[in-house]
Amino acid sequence: MKFETLEDIITFAIEKEKEAAAFYEDCANQESFAGNRNLFLDMAREERKHQNMLENIEEQQAELANYNYKWIPDMKRSDYMVDIVYEKGMSYPDILRLAMKREEQALKLYNELLEKASKPDHIELFKMLCQEEAKHKKFLETLYDDFMACQGD
Repeated sequence: MKFETLEDIITFAIEKEKEAAAFYEDCANQESFAGNRNLFLDMAREERKHQNMLENIEEQQAELANYNYKWIPDMKRSDYMVDIVYEKGMSYPDILRLAMKREEQALKLYNELLEKASKPDHIELFKMLCQEEAKHKKFLETLYDDFMACQGD
């Protein structure tokens, strides 16, 4: 995908965060188990937080200054899964597979944006968003592994 300006990139990223939040909210609305519903609502809140950070990129200095970076190992579980399309009524493991792939794509996007950024505050924001998406990906991959282990896989 080609972008002309950093503003174009940020606008695209904001739209992706909105899509992600809407996806998790829709999953929560369909979920019959309260624990899973709360999990998806928490993920939606995280994505809305990222959206807000991107929309207010110039005012993020305080949060970036206090952000605690740490290495997030990549399980690479989603790297070996095929892309699937969201459908209402999907099973829990399919939703987790789809969510993992979405977080994988978000991580790739923010790594690309990090490479293109030139202002120090933008670099820090994209670095932080990379870590946040890596945490989401690992969290979902762990949930998926745990679920599949309970199923005997």
